[in-house]
Amino acid sequence: MLMQTHEARLNALRKELKRRELDGFIVPISDEHMSEYVGDYAQRLNWLTGFGGSAGSAVVLQDSAAIFVDGRYTVQVRDQVDEKLFEYRSVPKDTIGGWIAQHAAKGARIGYDPWLHSRKWVDAVRLAAARNGVELIALESNPIDAVWQDQPEPSGAAALIQDDRHAGRSSSEKRAEIADWLKAEGHDAVVISALDSVAWLLNIRGADISHTPVALSYVIAHADGTAELFIAPEKLTPALVQHLGNAVTLRDRGAFADALGSMAGKRVAVDPEYGVAAIAQLLEAGEAKVSFERDPTILPRAIKNPVEQQGHRDAQARDGVAVARFLRWLEENAPSGEIDEVGAAAKLKQLREELGNLKDLSFDTISAAAGHAALPHYKVDENSNIPIPPGSIYLVDSGGQYPAGTTDITRTVWIGTPDGLGEPTAEMKDRFTRVLKGHIALDRAVFPQGTVGGQLDAFARQYLWQAGVDYAHGTGHGVGSFLSVHEGPQRIAKLGGGQAGADQELFAGMILSNEPGYYKQGHFGIRIENLVLTVQRKLDGAEGDYLGFETLTFVPIDRTLVQKALLTPDEIAWWNEYHAKVHGILAPQMEGDDLAWLERHCAPL
Repeated sequence: MLMQTHEARLNALRKELKRRELDGFIVPISDEHMSEYVGDYAQRLNWLTGFGGSAGSAVVLQDSAAIFVDGRYTVQVRDQVDEKLFEYRSVPKDTIGGWIAQHAAKGARIGYDPWLHSRKWVDAVRLAAARNGVELIALESNPIDAVWQDQPEPSGAAALIQDDRHAGRSSSEKRAEIADWLKAEGHDAVVISALDSVAWLLNIRGADISHTPVALSYVIAHADGTAELFIAPEKLTPALVQHLGNAVTLRDRGAFADALGSMAGKRVAVDPEYGVAAIAQLLEAGEAKVSFERDPTILPRAIKNPVEQQGHRDAQARDGVAVARFLRWLEENAPSGEIDEVGAAAKLKQLREELGNLKDLSFDTISAAAGHAALPHYKVDENSNIPIPPGSIYLVDSGGQYPAGTTDITRTVWIGTPDGLGEPTAEMKDRFTRVLKGHIALDRAVFPQGTVGGQLDAFARQYLWQAGVDYAHGTGHGVGSFLSVHEGPQRIAKLGGGQAGADQELFAGMILSNEPGYYKQGHFGIRIENLVLTVQRKLDGAEGDYLGFETLTFVPIDRTLVQKALLTPDEIAWWNEYHAKVHGILAPQMEGDDLAWLERHCAPL
């Protein structure tokens, strides 16, 4: 009989910990590759607590437990996790190490799975816990796996080829570049463990994680340009084996740990962020010389080549048609009050599928009505689902995975009333227009080479700050090419705010989101998101190299929520120019009522 309640699951875990002579255990949302989104088999925190967010951790002691989430999930964690079982803690203010030092008895033994944490994280928590005499223990097997009776198996889906016509560069070219880096740095090999890095390096894709087209695998790349791919044999097809060629040795994924332990005397690079602690531990136990350095595929993967750039433009042009058709459908049907959040998300997916070539969504659609729109990372399900109220704001953040590129777009729209008399409040229009002004300011930014994303963040926030308000998430994240919708290393976010990547220099070819927002808890939320490509800017008289952004996303922005008096003539000109481009890209692909709707919404402001 399967255990149904989270209390029963927590009790079973505590019993298992006691059997192993452990006083506690740390449970992250993570997998063996430090992925942002993980396969069903790795959803251990969700199974234990009920929390459905994409970032968080829990600590379980015999007499207490806590769950740690950031500001994105303050409301969600309270809706999903029983406070009688787990106390709520907020990061970065509260730390796991600090909580353990405060709550665990002196001499306590706290277990962790070294395949689910980075070496840096382990060192920090071990140091904090040791201040109170608490010992951190690396476990050979995960105790949750011992009590999760119906735990799914890792995906067995076949790996796929990413054709060079989409990749723009062959795998052999990429491996040669990594080999040159290894030789220059004096390394014999590098462990590539991030799934999107493996996919990019070998020009392969997969279906092992929802919304992220990757295959569960590892690579050890060598200084001679060869590589070893560790992957389950059932994932290999004859075509894929031929694609990989003789320079890539195929080995069972289960042989990875032994391979790490057999590199005695070799100088091996490991990424400190994406390489889990177990990798370094096994290398060191096998007497390899470990060097912690950034995965050398990360920067070239982030700087899209011309083929990838054009692929993104093509994917956006196709995706924009689906989103525009959805907004027309929503405008016509939602005022009845008969459309709910789940139904709206399903309709948008259907419209994307109808255009063909959609491989997956790029993340779970955020379909958020009224107060739910004030939750930046709201995830609708059958339990949270509500009808979209007439006379309210609706926010939809969504994207698609296409072989040529990955899309991500947010539109915030006013849902009218059946009589057509409902109007947004003055506050709604003010906040929407300030978000729009910030979006325009970032879109039009020109900046010198050497600028980091954190230096641009205030461009998007300035008009909200003038009104004494702000938003709690970053302004922009990197986006992959038919890969992860959240791709590093670049990011536009507050410097010093704990946002990884805000200090990364921006280079031409990097794709980012531009998504300022505003959220009034319990009432409404606003976000306007387009993707942009970092490009060279030619300026008369410029002293040095300058960069700017090329907009990639073309879908109408809701004019009902705009307070035109707050916009400058330059901002109105931006609006009109943007919507002229929207019309130019989408109109040739639309007809009939869809085209008529587009023309109305692309008319000058």
